[in-house]
Amino acid sequence: MRLALGISYNGLAYQGWQSQASGQTVQDKLEQALGQFTDQRVSTLCAGRTDSGVHALMQVVHFDTELSRPASAWVRGPNALLPHDIAVQWATVVPPEFHCRASALSRRYVYILLDSPVRPSIDTGRVGWVYKPIDLNRMQQAAQHLIGQHDFSSFRASACQALSPVKHLTRINISRRGAYWRFEFEANAFLHHMIRNLMGCLIMVGDGRKSPEWILEVLAARDRDAAAPTFSPHGLYFVGPRYEPCWGLPDHPSLLDGLPGAPQ
Repeated sequence: MRLALGISYNGLAYQGWQSQASGQTVQDKLEQALGQFTDQRVSTLCAGRTDSGVHALMQVVHFDTELSRPASAWVRGPNALLPHDIAVQWATVVPPEFHCRASALSRRYVYILLDSPVRPSIDTGRVGWVYKPIDLNRMQQAAQHLIGQHDFSSFRASACQALSPVKHLTRINISRRGAYWRFEFEANAFLHHMIRNLMGCLIMVGDGRKSPEWILEVLAARDRDAAAPTFSPHGLYFVGPRYEPCWGLPDHPSLLDGLPGAPQ
C-alpha cells in the first residue's frame, strides 16, 4: 500500500529536509516517528527539499507499507511521536503509480517580509526583514521579466544538484498588508536557493538600488555573481505541490491562511 502524507514544520531547529548523519533534519525526525509507529523501517520521498531554516505548510511525502490502518491513525500516531514543530496534517492511500515528486505539476512557495525600521521580535525566524521602504510597482515590473521559461543559472547556488538550470516560473504575486509583504512564487520546479536569490534581487529593485530592467541583465548573465546576495531563509515557506485532481490530494493548506501579508 502506498501512503501520501501532508507534513507541516517550522524549519528553524533543523538542517533542512534531507536526511543527514547528524539526524537533525525534518526527514530524520519524520522517519524516526514513523519507524516507532510501525515498528518497521520507513523511507520517505518528498515533493520538494527545503533548506535549513525554511518552513513548510504542506510538504508531501509518500512511502510504501504493508500495514493497513485508518487514515486518522497515520495522523495521530506519528504526531504523538514527532517534535512539537513538525506535524502530519493529513494522510491518504494513493495508487502505486503516484510519486510525490514526479507527479507534481508545480511547486509553490511564499516569502513573508517585514518592512519596518525595527527588527522582528515575536516574528523572529518566521519573517524576513527590510528596514528601508520598498516600492510595489518597481518590484512588479521586475517580476514580469522573470515569468516564463528561463535559464536561472544566475539564481542558482553552487551546490545545486539540479540537472538543468532551465525552469518555468508561472507566477509571482506581490502584495502587502500593513507592515508585511507577501511574495508568492509558483514554478514547475526550483533550483537550490533560487527563491532566496530572487528575493534578494527584487528587494534591490524595490529599494531603488537597481532598476526593474536590471533583472534582464542578471538573467542574461547566467552567472551567480551577477545577482544579489542570497536573502535570509527565515521568511520562506514551502506551500506545497499541485497535483492533478485525480489523485484526490488537498490543494490548499489551511496554514496558508494564517500567514501575514495577504490583502483583505
